[in-house]
Amino acid sequence: MALMQITIIPLGTKTPSVGEYVADVQELLAAKGVEYVLNDMGTVIHGNAGTLLQLAAEIHEQPFNRGAQRVVTQIVIDDRRDKKRGLDSKKEAVLEILARRKR
Repeated sequence: MALMQITIIPLGTKTPSVGEYVADVQELLAAKGVEYVLNDMGTVIHGNAGTLLQLAAEIHEQPFNRGAQRVVTQIVIDDRRDKKRGLDSKKEAVLEILARRKR
């Protein structure tokens, strides 16, 4: 399974705030039953790479539905197939390394 971080940047809106747009994305993901984690710079989603790419297209459309005139979407996909992992597994691995170093 892959991890995808996606960040939407709506342009041509009346305010610099993006909270309402991000909330729309979170509701979309929850309605689809997708495993995800919101962070300060985007949303990380866990799933099949092909499914994630289709989902990215849907997420990209969300701000247009709210009236944005332009949307920049940043996507990073990490598709590792030699090891099973999920959300937070990369973070947990680094925390384990740090804990070992403190000993």
